[in-house]
Amino acid sequence: MLVAPKVSVVVPAYNVRSYIEDALVSLERQSGGEFEVLVVDDGSTDGTAEVVKPFCLRDSRFQLLHKQNGGLSSARNYGIRHSCADYIALLDGDDAYEPDKLATHVALLDRFPEVGVVYSASRTIRDDGRPTFIYLSGKPIGSDPLLALLCKNFIGHGSNAVFRRSLLDEVGEFDEGLRSFEDVDFWLRVAATRHWRFHREPRALCCYRVRQSGLSFNVEQMERNGEKVIQAAYQRSPDLVEPVLPTAYAYMYRYLARLSLTAGDAEKARNFIDRALAADRSIFYRDPRSLLTLTAVRLAPLASLVIGRSLGSVNYTQR
Repeated sequence: MLVAPKVSVVVPAYNVRSYIEDALVSLERQSGGEFEVLVVDDGSTDGTAEVVKPFCLRDSRFQLLHKQNGGLSSARNYGIRHSCADYIALLDGDDAYEPDKLATHVALLDRFPEVGVVYSASRTIRDDGRPTFIYLSGKPIGSDPLLALLCKNFIGHGSNAVFRRSLLDEVGEFDEGLRSFEDVDFWLRVAATRHWRFHREPRALCCYRVRQSGLSFNVEQMERNGEKVIQAAYQRSPDLVEPVLPTAYAYMYRYLARLSLTAGDAEKARNFIDRALAADRSIFYRDPRSLLTLTAVRLAPLASLVIGRSLGSVNYTQR
């Protein structure tokens, strides 16, 4: 007798031939077995699908879907539309789960119906899979998830959350018009409902890969997308969001400064850090990570190599 999956794991995959095996092996090793895996080959040209096919042949829980290249949100939505479980998990094709990831989150969702999104702390790994010293705690900077998300994405990255499928009926799918900040936009829409809780598991149950090859992004485009996401949140909840808009913009500019520095563009990093200071300089004495970014930018180019390696990068190439 077939057991219906409790959770559908959607794995968007674009040119991740070198990494996808690690991601899928981490799913094979999950302690809970009631799940399905939908790998969405988003128009890869490097043979990613050939690595996935053996998993599908030996394990009926794995499925390989193909689509034309459309970006991360498009691939996630495509996989979700083909899924059948009540819970949705996201795992990018170059990241990995610890063995208890799904079982831990599913148990909590089963137990607490008011929780809509669960996630965990994460540890980062290098391009070759070796661990780094960077630990993402996932702690929000405040008690209100909407206001906290406006400032910092406490979920951390796109491979971390497991959420109820029913949320999609309330807030819609991932915005395919966004090529960055798409996950923040989705979580902000969930938080704006004001009745779904976010729950953090303090153990690091996710491995987030820092890839130098993931540094192909358009910072100006990211700035436009970030501003669009912040403004959309403001339109949904103007009275609540307006007081924190300067801080939200400061954190966004700080983030873009960090990415610019990581990519080796010190001049652009200085421009963004100056804009962050103008928006709300208090983030630099309240938040150690912001202070680290400020220090790195001021010391560039001497510190750019060290900080660039330690602060991380995007892990799904913008295209």
